[in-house]
Amino acid sequence: MKILVTGTAGFIGMHVADALMNDGHEVVGLDNFNDYYPVRLKRDRHARLLARRAYTGTEGDLCDAGLVRSLFDRHRFEVVCHLAAQAGVRYSLERPDAYQKSNVEGFLNILESCRHTGTRRLVYASSSSVYGGNTKLPFSESDSVDRPISLYAATKKANELMAHTYTHLFGLQTVGLRFFTVYGPWGRPDMALWLFTAAMLKGQAIKVFNHGNMRRDFTFVDDIVQGVKASLFETKLNPYEVLNLGNHNAENLKDMIRVLAAALGVEAKMELLPMQPGDVEATYADITLAQAKLAFQPRTKIAEGIPKFVAWYKQYHNV
Repeated sequence: MKILVTGTAGFIGMHVADALMNDGHEVVGLDNFNDYYPVRLKRDRHARLLARRAYTGTEGDLCDAGLVRSLFDRHRFEVVCHLAAQAGVRYSLERPDAYQKSNVEGFLNILESCRHTGTRRLVYASSSSVYGGNTKLPFSESDSVDRPISLYAATKKANELMAHTYTHLFGLQTVGLRFFTVYGPWGRPDMALWLFTAAMLKGQAIKVFNHGNMRRDFTFVDDIVQGVKASLFETKLNPYEVLNLGNHNAENLKDMIRVLAAALGVEAKMELLPMQPGDVEATYADITLAQAKLAFQPRTKIAEGIPKFVAWYKQYHNV
């Protein structure tokens, strides 16, 4: 099958494209290589894909409706995996315009192209951030998500509503995946694991918000990829689906730091700080639906996944 994957220079997008090609599919990738974090990392990820015969890469913006439509007209994708987005909760406080354009306008262009070219299924990245300040744990897809506490979260909720509309009006099958704190090799430099690793290797103190009283459902990227692949091909899904993909294990942030320090062979120095605007105290995925509908079963604990990230980080940076 020929599959469009958007965001192929991104962390999850690269891994998904790689896995799809390993399974014999052709992948057409789209990415705009924006400078939210160092472009070199995105270029290096993309170079791995370009080395494969089954990959065709396009550099361009989701907001370029003509470009997006031309890709769909040329390839007539049966299924689309839309992972491109402006990421990051804290950055949405500084650049709200970037989130409106990429996450709302860009998503609309994907929906419209799917509608007009006969795409039968759209799988797209939502986020655990849609749960906002919910305190009932674990987070379930049936919980209210009407009170986002960041613009990033609001745009992801908007994506779910837009997808529902296109399913209802035009019969496009849509599957929204609420990702929970994905980490692993080739990860994002703006996320805690990378920031902590870089600082600790330099002997610097790490910034730990909410005085360390945070819990996160850290999910290894290989587990996420299995869930994404299942959502693309499972034949028994409803016309409209929204599913959690997480590790079903809310880890204390200080426990994560201890595992990371052990993998690095250093002692963690922590600067304890108040909660940042837009952050939540805990995330924890109820994955009952994904288990039933996708046979999703995460297998990687942080004691295994974090050392894999550290090994990759040291190799990539020659440290």
